Amino acid sequence: MKRYGSMVLVLTVVALAACVTINVYFPEAAAERAADRFIQDVIGENDRQSSVSPPTGGSGVRFSGLLMASAYAQSPDINIDTPQVQAIKERMAQRHRSHLADWFDAGAIGLTRRGLVEIRDRSAVPLADRRNLERVVSEENSDRNAVYREIAVANGHPEWESDVRETFARQWIANARSGWYYQTADGEWARK
Repeated sequence: MKRYGSMVLVLTVVALAACVTINVYFPEAAAERAADRFIQDVIGENDRQSSVSPPTGGSGVRFSGLLMASAYAQSPDINIDTPQVQAIKERMAQRHRSHLADWFDAGAIGLTRRGLVEIRDRSAVPLADRRNLERVVSEENSDRNAVYREIAVANGHPEWESDVRETFARQWIANARSGWYYQTADGEWARK
C-alpha cells in the first residue's frame, strides 16, 4: 500500500510539472520607457516635445497548469546600454544634430509608421544637397533597423524585434517636435 501511495505521488508531481507553461510577454511599458530614453538621447533634451508616455499593459512571466495558478513578475527593464546599441545611438545623435533636425523642421523628411525616416519633400532641400539627403536618410534607416534588432537580441529575445520596432515607431512620433511630419496609421502624412 505504501508503495502504491508513493507511486501516485510521483505520478501526480510529474503530471503537474508537465502542465506548467512559461510564457514571457513583451514588456510594453518597459520598452516605451527605454525607447523614450533612447530617443531623447538622440534628438537632445532641448529638442524634446512631449513627455514620457504613461506605462500601459502588463508583462511578466505566467505559470499555468492543472491548478491554473498565475504569477506575474514586475515589469522588467529593457537593456539599451550594450556597446552595440550605444555606438548606433551616438551615430544617430550626430546625424540628427548635423542634418536631420533641420530637414525635419523644413518638412523635407518625416517619421514613418514603421519607425524609419522617409523623404517626403525633396524640394524643401536645395538641389545641391539632395544627394546628401538620400545618403543620410539611408544611413539613418540602416541604423534604425540595426538598433531594433540589437535591442531585441540584447534582451535575449530576437523574436521581439517587431515589437521593439512598433514601440519605437510610436515613441519617435510621441517625442517629435511640433511641426515635424509623421505617417498616420493609413500612411498619410500629418504634421505634429
